[in-house]
Amino acid sequence: MFNNRIKIKELLAQEPAGQQVTVMGWVRTFRNNQFIALNDGSTNNNLQVVLELGKFPEELLKRITTSASLRAQGVIEPSLGKGQKLDLKATTIEILGDSDAEKYPLQPKKHSLEFLREKTHLRFRTNTFGAIFRVRHTLAFAVHQFFNQKGFIYLHTPIITASDAEGAGEMFRVTTLPMDGTAPKNEEGSVNYKEDFFGRSTNLTVSGQLEGELGATAFGEIYTFGPTFRAENSNTARHLAEFWMIEPEMAFCDLEDNMNLAEEFIKYIIRYAMQHNAEDMQFLDQRLFEEEKQLPPDKRSEMGLLDKLKFVVDNQFERITYTAAIDILRQSNHNKKKKFQYEITGWGMDLQSEHERYLVEKHFKKPVILSNYPAATKAFYMRQNEDGKTVAAMDILVPGIGEIAGGSQREERMDRLTTRMKEMHIPEEELWWYLDTRRFGTVPHAGFGLGFERMVQFVTGMNNIRDVIAFPRTPGSAEF
Repeated sequence: MFNNRIKIKELLAQEPAGQQVTVMGWVRTFRNNQFIALNDGSTNNNLQVVLELGKFPEELLKRITTSASLRAQGVIEPSLGKGQKLDLKATTIEILGDSDAEKYPLQPKKHSLEFLREKTHLRFRTNTFGAIFRVRHTLAFAVHQFFNQKGFIYLHTPIITASDAEGAGEMFRVTTLPMDGTAPKNEEGSVNYKEDFFGRSTNLTVSGQLEGELGATAFGEIYTFGPTFRAENSNTARHLAEFWMIEPEMAFCDLEDNMNLAEEFIKYIIRYAMQHNAEDMQFLDQRLFEEEKQLPPDKRSEMGLLDKLKFVVDNQFERITYTAAIDILRQSNHNKKKKFQYEITGWGMDLQSEHERYLVEKHFKKPVILSNYPAATKAFYMRQNEDGKTVAAMDILVPGIGEIAGGSQREERMDRLTTRMKEMHIPEEELWWYLDTRRFGTVPHAGFGLGFERMVQFVTGMNNIRDVIAFPRTPGSAEF
C-alpha cells in the first residue's frame, strides 16, 4: 500500500524522533554511497536519508541516481549534519523507477530559465518551479475562497463561442470542416459555416464576460475562472496564446464598487499566498535578490519581492483619472527628456506599459487605479459618461507588470448600447441574447477581468510569463 507514506513537508514540520516512517520521492543527490537528498514535491526542502555503510547491496546503490524514484522506510533521528534538523535512518530502500544519470537533462547544478524553458516537461522538478507552481495553486485556491465567502456563484462560461467579446478579431477558429480546400462554399466563394459542426462560425473564447453578464443579471454576483485564447502573434515576455482569466460580474454595482472589490480581491489573494506559502515566498524573494545582483544598480528594484508585496497589501491604491495621468506623464522629466519609447502625444492616446509602470514605480510608488478612459479606445459595452468623451472604465496597474486587471461599469441603457454598437459596426442580431439583459429588467452592473498569469508573475517575481504557466502556448510552440 502506497498511502501509508508521510509527505516530507509534513515530516519536517512535525520533527518526530524515534518514529518509524515511510517516505517516497525522487533523488536529488546521492553522496558517498551513504546520504540521499530525497524530495517529493511537497516542499523545496529535501529529507536526508542515511544508509548504513555495508548494509545495502552494491547493485542497489548503483541504481540510486539523480531523479530515480524510491521508497524508503526507517527511523527518524536528529541530524548530525548541518542544514537539516532530522534524518531518516533507512532500514529498507526500494527503487520504484530508475533514472539514467548520464542522460537526465537536469543535473544537480544551477540552470538558466532559458534552458529550463526548453525542458518544460521536467522543470517542475527544480526548486524555482516547485515554488512557483505551489504558489500558483495557493493563489487559485484563494480566488475561489474569496468569492465563495462573498456569496458569488462560480459560473462556467463557454470555451467554444460564437461571440468576440473584445471586438479584437484575434481568435482561434474552431471547425470540423476539411482544411484541404474542399470545405463547402457560399456563392461568393467564402466558407459555408452552416455546414460546420455548430452550424455557424465559432472560435475559442477571448473572454467569458458577456456570458458572465447573463449570470450576474440573474444571480446578482458571479465569477468565472477559466482559460481564454488570443491568436495574437506576439512573441514577448508578457503574452501567451492561452491563459487563464478571472472575471467577476456584479449586478447593482457601479464603477466605484468595482474598484473597491478589485482592490480588496487583489490584496486578499496576495496576502493569502504570503501566509500559506511563506517558505516558498522566502525562496522566491532570495532568488530575485540573487538575480538582480547581476544587474546594473539603476535596473534593480527598489524593494525586494516580499517588501513589494507587503507594500501592496498594506497601502491604499492610488486612484486617478486617465486625464490626470496624461497630465502627469506630459509634465514628467521622463517625457521632457524623451526617455519614453512611445511619446506622450496627448489626450486620447493609448497608454503603453512603460507609461503605466512610470506612474506606479516612479511617480506614485504604489499600485494605481486609472479610470474614465476615452471612449474611442474602449469596448462597446462600457458605460458612457455624461461628458460625452469618456467611459466608466478602470485599469489596475502594479509595479513590474503594468496593467494586471481591467474592467468597467457596463452600459445598461439600451439606447446608448445599441447606438455604440452601430458606431463600432457590431451587428445587433448576433448579440440578441446579450441585449435581452437590457430589455428585461436592466440594472447598473459592473465587472473586471484579471489575468491570472500576470498575477502569478507579480507574486512570484518572475519576469517572463512563460515561467508561471505549466505548458506555455506561444507562437510556433505547442508542445505536449
